[in-house]
Amino acid sequence: MTEIKKRFFTSILLLIIFFLCIYSQIALTVFLALCFYQIISEFYFILNKIFQQNKFNTYISMLFILITLSYIIIFVWSTILGDNNDTKLIFFLIVSITISSDIGGFVIGKIFKGKKLSKISPKKTYSGMIGSYVFSFVTTYFLFKNYLNFTDLMLFTIIISTSSQIGDLLISYLKRNVNIKDTGNILPGHGGLLDRFDGLILAIPTGLILFKFYDF
Repeated sequence: MTEIKKRFFTSILLLIIFFLCIYSQIALTVFLALCFYQIISEFYFILNKIFQQNKFNTYISMLFILITLSYIIIFVWSTILGDNNDTKLIFFLIVSITISSDIGGFVIGKIFKGKKLSKISPKKTYSGMIGSYVFSFVTTYFLFKNYLNFTDLMLFTIIISTSSQIGDLLISYLKRNVNIKDTGNILPGHGGLLDRFDGLILAIPTGLILFKFYDF
């Protein structure tokens, strides 16, 4: 099976799990707990290799990651199960932008290729970056045009897509430092959970800060 087919079928599976989590508290709780454990494990694996000679830096970095990831997990759990429609709107908007940015960057980058965006991640190109912005805006405009005005939607999409791409590049930078391709192999075609959710780890806090201080 080709890499693209693996990515496609894995994405379908993740989409099914996502919808199960929306309608089942047990499925949501189990899934988030497994994600928390796996992502922490993958982070520790990378950081432990980076700071081989300095365990203190590993532990300090892991403490920051534990706090950040715990906040994200609790936010996702409480938002999906809660009754605050505004918070749910922002959450699903962030997820939509992040996923569509990833898809747009991958597809457009594959088609047009072109100049590399950075030495950090050789597969990232300027065409892919533009594809991320265009695809995420088209997707979110189609899904959320009745909830936010055009200017707010464009601003939010640009900021979240940018933070998602930075999150992706950050994890790529860490992987490059330890000379590994994927953070794990739990997801066929995608690598580890951190490879799949790296954009969300930065996009969710960014979106919440933006939502708090900007009047949408």
